[in-house]
Amino acid sequence: AYLFNHYHLISAPVVDQDGRLVGVITIDDAMAVLDEEHEEDMLRMAGVDEDSSLADTVFQTTKGRAVWLLVNLVTAIVASLVIDMYAETINQMVALAVLMPIVASMGGNAGTQTMTVAVRAIATRELTASNALRVSWREITVGAINGLAFGLLMAVVAGFWFGVPMLAAVIAVAMLLTLIAAALGGILIPIALDKLNIDPALASGPFVTTVTDVIGFFAFLGLASAVLL
Repeated sequence: AYLFNHYHLISAPVVDQDGRLVGVITIDDAMAVLDEEHEEDMLRMAGVDEDSSLADTVFQTTKGRAVWLLVNLVTAIVASLVIDMYAETINQMVALAVLMPIVASMGGNAGTQTMTVAVRAIATRELTASNALRVSWREITVGAINGLAFGLLMAVVAGFWFGVPMLAAVIAVAMLLTLIAAALGGILIPIALDKLNIDPALASGPFVTTVTDVIGFFAFLGLASAVLL
């Protein structure tokens, strides 16, 4: 499918080991394969078995989804351990508990955006070893710009909401660091998984989410502990 698209082919010969013509592949065959691969990647990114259908039994459906839900549970526990490290800090300033989900949510969404672009680029061979550094730098720059913009916006909101100027500064810096980490994780994790011959569409999601949550909580709560208390 990649060769058909890259070289604008209508058909391609199939030969055996001796170079004798044994058949032909037409463009409709290649496009059918491409559609199947796209559908498979979409399902895998959601942690759903690509063979699942509405005709499956409850047990089959539950079994197919439970594996990646378990992985998500483990990664969520890892993020919760980071929060537990700063439990005393949160007890002393309840505003931190209110603002924490905002940092995590923004990081998770930013990481998913970058990861989706990266997984697609790997599948279409747009992202290769030769341009990985340039693409990574572009995504980090985008993450930094968005982090700065939304960090400043959130700083204004937090300043009016809680009336603590230093808290506004903390969430602004935490948002910047989280979105940079989300961009970095969203591009590097799919590349690393692909190098290990693991389907990035299948495994990237939980790892990217873990990176963004852990770094986001570390940045926000760590800065709060150092600056506010």
